[in-house]
Amino acid sequence: MQYPIEEFFHFVRIERGLSNNTIQAYKRDLSHYYEYIKEKQKITSWQEVGRHDVLKFIYMLNDQGKSAATCARMLSTLRLFHQFLIREYQLKVDPSLHIETPKANRKLPKVLSPKDIDKLLDIPDTDRYSIRNKAMLETLYATGLRVSELINLKMEDLHLTMGFVRCFGKGSKERIVPLGDIANDALEIYLNKARSQFVKQKATDTVFVNHHGNPLSRQGFWKIIKDIAATAGIEKNLSPHTLRHSFATHLLENGADLRAVQEMLGHADISTTQIYTHVSKSRLKDIYKTHHPRA
Repeated sequence: MQYPIEEFFHFVRIERGLSNNTIQAYKRDLSHYYEYIKEKQKITSWQEVGRHDVLKFIYMLNDQGKSAATCARMLSTLRLFHQFLIREYQLKVDPSLHIETPKANRKLPKVLSPKDIDKLLDIPDTDRYSIRNKAMLETLYATGLRVSELINLKMEDLHLTMGFVRCFGKGSKERIVPLGDIANDALEIYLNKARSQFVKQKATDTVFVNHHGNPLSRQGFWKIIKDIAATAGIEKNLSPHTLRHSFATHLLENGADLRAVQEMLGHADISTTQIYTHVSKSRLKDIYKTHHPRA
């Protein structure tokens, strides 16, 4: 039963071109599922798995206190896996078919106000670290890149004279994102004054590096932004994607086209981008309640 799982991972990596983070999530999901099918249900062949087995597995996750979003993601993984088994191993039945996806209460993403953004990005360029950090945050807010896309930027991805950056998102899909003047200037200063102090003699084409000259990790970036937020006196709980969420929300609040924002964010489905229209409406209500004399 283990071999088809390994073949499945090869399939999603090579043929589907999914990102490493997505594949790791699939591995966690299928490892949990495989353990349940083999140890709890005592099943020795994928051919024997029935609809009731999948349902019991989802119910078990629910009993363990897993969120509806987690159960829905797990079911999505199982559907993709069982469809793979049908196609590659001629299994006749997909036991996950017609099982209703748990409905998750979609949380609105956390965003910063333009005032808080100004406070966060008001980083004095006193040393190589502050110059690098300002360039990173200005780039993140100017482009809406994911943190993973930012820390994987290469020198050849920067086209500062033309005012854009190239990045590779989920599934290694390439997209071009405009870069504002302020972020452009911050990047120029970093590249001209600070990057060489980090890189020294190392041969690396990664744009943002740590004090060893190695590419920054997600955890390293997350620590940096939390420290900057604390110094700036921002009390809101930030997530690694707070600047990405703020980028999209502020564009829509100022009249940007939803399709254009979808393109810049790299969303495959516009319904994912539409969540930011709900954020904008929520913020409008807050502004109304705060400032209208009869609210």
